[in-house]
Amino acid sequence: MQEIDEKARQQGLQKERADKREANERKAPSGKVLYRTTFQEGEEELQRPSASLFFSGLAAGLSMGLSMIAQGLLTHYLPDAAWRPLIATFGYSMGFLVVILARQQLFTENTLTPVIPLLVRKDTDTLLNVLRLWGVVLVSNLLGALLLALVAMHTSAFDADVKAEFVQMGQDAMQFSFGTTLLRGILAGWIIALMVWLLPFAESARVWVIILMTYLVGLAHFSHVIAGSVEVFSVAAVGEAGWGEVLGGFVLPALLGNILGGVTLVAVLNHAQVMAGDESR
Repeated sequence: MQEIDEKARQQGLQKERADKREANERKAPSGKVLYRTTFQEGEEELQRPSASLFFSGLAAGLSMGLSMIAQGLLTHYLPDAAWRPLIATFGYSMGFLVVILARQQLFTENTLTPVIPLLVRKDTDTLLNVLRLWGVVLVSNLLGALLLALVAMHTSAFDADVKAEFVQMGQDAMQFSFGTTLLRGILAGWIIALMVWLLPFAESARVWVIILMTYLVGLAHFSHVIAGSVEVFSVAAVGEAGWGEVLGGFVLPALLGNILGGVTLVAVLNHAQVMAGDESR
């Protein structure tokens, strides 16, 4: 009888341990775990040589052109109805999907990942390294966006009606004042950096996280410096706007907004909550 009781007790303990393992597996990761993962990713990015960052950033700039292409094609072929933007905007997510799943360097992702190591160390060497990464990735992203816009507008790859949709998208992006574009850029930077924060543990929902977060950016016409640059460069490429107008009226405020949104609303706040949690214990 005693042996039976001992066996039952052992079985009960095994079941309890199995239940605890299952609960831990199902439990959402803590902010500290997300923070540690983002920190490690930032460390890896900061260790990459400039040449590697440049070519990855160039590929990302070209890939982001898929957002304009997909959304423009959907807009062109869907009937002209009030609900058309709700469907066509799903095309805006295409470039982000390719860039993120292919692990290409996108500037707005880097307003979070390399900033976390900087916030931890707070030293000049890390700051200069972050600025190096930002500079290389931004220039290569914009160069890729420019190349894609020139090919789209100055070759026979797309019909004239489709090119007209691309131009209209660029004009829509440029319709706002400097201050409004800056504010919309802050919101875009915030959403994209939040998406990057969520992705490490999104697992099977990874694709949907990318689609839904970037769909919101596109639907609200928030200003994303790289996706939007493909569109506004297309306008300048056909002479519908000057290059100075495009760079000063859209690229600059969108860039500043994306940096402010990603760094202050995601990187700094999440760093602060983790550090505050450590100090409270």
